[in-house]
Amino acid sequence: MGIAWNSHTLEVAYRVLGWSGFFFWSCSFYPQLLLNFSRKSVVGLNFNYLLLNNTKHTLYLIYNTCLYFNPSVRFQYHLKYGFDQMVPVAANDVAFSTHSVLLTGVLLFQCAIYERGNQSLSKVAIGLICLVWITVAVCFFISLPTKSWLWLISIFNTMQVILAVIKYVPQAVMNFMRKSTDGFSIGNVLLDFSGGLMNYAQMVTQSIDQNSWVNFSGNIGKVLLSLVSVFFDVLFMCQHYLLYPSKKAASISSKHNNKTVTEPLIKSPLDQPVPQSETV
Repeated sequence: MGIAWNSHTLEVAYRVLGWSGFFFWSCSFYPQLLLNFSRKSVVGLNFNYLLLNNTKHTLYLIYNTCLYFNPSVRFQYHLKYGFDQMVPVAANDVAFSTHSVLLTGVLLFQCAIYERGNQSLSKVAIGLICLVWITVAVCFFISLPTKSWLWLISIFNTMQVILAVIKYVPQAVMNFMRKSTDGFSIGNVLLDFSGGLMNYAQMVTQSIDQNSWVNFSGNIGKVLLSLVSVFFDVLFMCQHYLLYPSKKAASISSKHNNKTVTEPLIKSPLDQPVPQSETV
């Protein structure tokens, strides 16, 4: 049985803020997707950012789905934080996570079929993703004997926050190195910024109604995710509007527009040119 709201007004505000956050965060994927489609190119969009983002949203989906739907996980949450506390995951959180996994998959597919210049997935990013899923498997087998499902999904929640911090770095560095944000949609950033503020406000509304801030510690991942998103979005806005407002990516030139580059997403040693032997 769910915990009752003390104020109907705050309950309505909670739902409005939650679904507004879902709208902004979900819509933030489409400017980049449409930009890629119109240009038939993903030059300027960092592939490592996309791969890390997809993994991060997958972990967040597991966390939200389990805590929202699974009675055992919800019971363990109440056992830890109190049976008078609301579960800090709403339907909009589950909907957003599901949508995010699907859309990041579509963006990765675009990277496979559109012009990409000399961009590829780095070995560091691939190694990090492998480490994440190995950690997931190890934690699952650790929690299996005692059925510590809340502990397990809390690990997932922590990992998705860490990935949220890491995922933005390749794109920020790429913008800095190119001295340009061309190819990276600012619409994505503006919508992501709005969604982060809405989700943070939603949690504040719940805390005010319940006269308790336990939902912040109970879902610290959502709090940190909102703050991390806002921080990096401000950084990207500074890069786009203040630092590199009129720069064009050097890699987008007429010669690239006249031919399709089909280098693999992941480079292997076999792809490197073989030096010709010297003539004696």
